[in-house]
Amino acid sequence: MPVKDLGFRRAAPALAVFAAVRLLGLTVLAVWGAAAGSSPHTLLSARWDSLWYARIAAEGYGYEVALPNGDVHSNLAFFPLLPWLERLVSAATGLSYGSGGLVVSAVAGLAAAWGIFAVADLLHGRRAGVFAVGVWAALPVGIVQSMAYSESLFTALAAWALYGALRGRWLTAGLLAAGAGLTRPVGAAVVAAVWVAAVLAWRRGERSWRMAAGALLAPLGAAAYVLWVGAHTGGGLLGYLDVQAGWGNGFDGGWAFARFVGAKLASSAFPAGVGLIAGVVLVLWLYATGVRQRQPAPLLVYCGIVVALALCASGYFGSKPRLLLPAFPLMLPPALALAGWRTRRAALVLGAAALVSALYGAFWLNGSGPP
Repeated sequence: MPVKDLGFRRAAPALAVFAAVRLLGLTVLAVWGAAAGSSPHTLLSARWDSLWYARIAAEGYGYEVALPNGDVHSNLAFFPLLPWLERLVSAATGLSYGSGGLVVSAVAGLAAAWGIFAVADLLHGRRAGVFAVGVWAALPVGIVQSMAYSESLFTALAAWALYGALRGRWLTAGLLAAGAGLTRPVGAAVVAAVWVAAVLAWRRGERSWRMAAGALLAPLGAAAYVLWVGAHTGGGLLGYLDVQAGWGNGFDGGWAFARFVGAKLASSAFPAGVGLIAGVVLVLWLYATGVRQRQPAPLLVYCGIVVALALCASGYFGSKPRLLLPAFPLMLPPALALAGWRTRRAALVLGAAALVSALYGAFWLNGSGPP
């Protein structure tokens, strides 16, 4: 693959598009909050999972909530990199841990946008890279990119790890994959992608200690945390799975999700069921299009695992769109389509999508919000 300059000047249009879309989302949220009497800061940094991350940053691990049905929600389910960074930002600035999480997400969001641009630019050129970032920022649940959640941080690590793997920068890829493994359980997808890239390079005849070291480094983050949880709980290698089971999370091949959709179709929420089916079909179509467009195998492996874990998990179904946020290779087909249009037409479509995303994000956070 050709070597391209990834300095700030080349990536600046993509970063500007990302910042503009996110600023629009935050502005609409602020206006909505003023009308609804809600606090955008609270919605972004002190509700849902952000509270769990902030508590870990403040107190460490060991907190759990026992539910009336006997389930136990333990904070061991949350991987440690985001809370570590929240603690670091708080110590350096005096901000609360939740506010520190917003700082981490803001910086990580820009890093993720840059990484997505880098991958798309490497494969399809600068124009496609800008649109890939724009489409990712304007996803319906794009507001999560501005929350004290781990999606932006994970996507940044994943995108740059994949870029490193595609370019043969094995130590960088391995270290970033290890970081992704300390961020979310789906870090396994990044590890698999790095390993696939290394195997393909080996088959092409590459033999280097850097490649071997990168492949060995990649799983260390996830392995370290999972083994620590197993030792901490006494559950051994399955300890982390036991923790997730307490939250109702597991992998059932999509059976629970299918039953959930079926229940919607059989009720007054029929339109919602149809929408869910349409969303799944769209995701699968985008992935199939990536296959037809011959995306590199590491990208397809990474994206396929992210999609499979999101759609086939048995946990809370409202979280599935959020769990798909890191599947940025799905943005490449629409980015290529937009890149082939005239700039004015493409900008209007992307701007309309960004506005819809901003409105939906404000509505969502002031309603049920992320799980």
